Amino acid sequence: MSAYTYFFRDDYSEGCHSNILRALEENALTQQIGYGNDDYTLEARAAIAKLMPAHNADIHFVSGGTQANLVVTAAALKPYQSVISAQTGHINGHEAGAIEATGHRVEIIDTEDGLVTVDQLEPLIAQLGNANSTQPGMVYISNTTELGTVYNKATLSSLSVFCRAQGWYLFLDGARLPAALTAPCNDLTLADIAALTDAFYIGGTKNGGLFGEALVIVHPDLQTGFGYHLKQRGALLAKGRTLGLQFRELFRDNLIFKLASHANATAQTMARGIEQLGYSFLVPPCTNQLFPILPKRIIDGLSEKYLFHTWHQIDEDHAAIRLVTSWATPDAISTQFIADLANLGTEV
Repeated sequence: MSAYTYFFRDDYSEGCHSNILRALEENALTQQIGYGNDDYTLEARAAIAKLMPAHNADIHFVSGGTQANLVVTAAALKPYQSVISAQTGHINGHEAGAIEATGHRVEIIDTEDGLVTVDQLEPLIAQLGNANSTQPGMVYISNTTELGTVYNKATLSSLSVFCRAQGWYLFLDGARLPAALTAPCNDLTLADIAALTDAFYIGGTKNGGLFGEALVIVHPDLQTGFGYHLKQRGALLAKGRTLGLQFRELFRDNLIFKLASHANATAQTMARGIEQLGYSFLVPPCTNQLFPILPKRIIDGLSEKYLFHTWHQIDEDHAAIRLVTSWATPDAISTQFIADLANLGTEV
């Protein structure tokens, strides 16, 4: 039994939504064809495709985000090509070198807010045609980013135009895409994402699922032979029904977006409380990831009750911590955290 009152370390500490457990149990003995050809997976694909009707996208289901990033990158790039990422990107330093293990270099861009812009990409054009340099072939972005920031339509549109002009694929890591699409600062739809990127995925692991990501392949060239890449990389599950059934439930009655909205709402309640107590943030709060800057004495006090990351050292006496709410975070926990923060601030 954990000694912590609550985990704000991530948004996958809970198991899964009860609708998924119920569906898995009710259909456990129903025989289905394997490898993603079952009825549940077909229903899940249709539900997702309905949200982006103008696009003839291929939809696949894989077990996790690292696997999705690896398979798409390996399928997209030629042996001499690299993928460009923000330094905070999950493929940089968080996936045990999974991308580099495929033989592709990850080229890093420094950003303050986790967002990649055209201005940051333009210097890399100088590498094109130079046989002594790796050739960029794909831009990897996350929405939300690892700092909880969100791409708006104007920024994503400019990235899309730029990448297409260079012949680079634009790939969006959507482990927290439902949180991005339901954030108060968002102006994108799922159909916009499909129109402006070449591939993306919709995270289930961090949005109420037991595990799994819905991988959407938009660009026709990536669609060709993609199933072989899935199989070769161990991403094609014999019991694909376990993924399909989860996403059928998550996209039934927009459940996945309702869960993401709850995660965002509980975080914003906490953000308002933190601001009212006089504390600032590393980046403006918008989604279910918060990065308040606190005195180290306060951080030490909070860490006795709550599990979270100390994200970035500001100075000798202050640091930014990361607080992540989930689809299952109780409203009472948000209120209790603010009360505990307030009490620590009054202690001498």
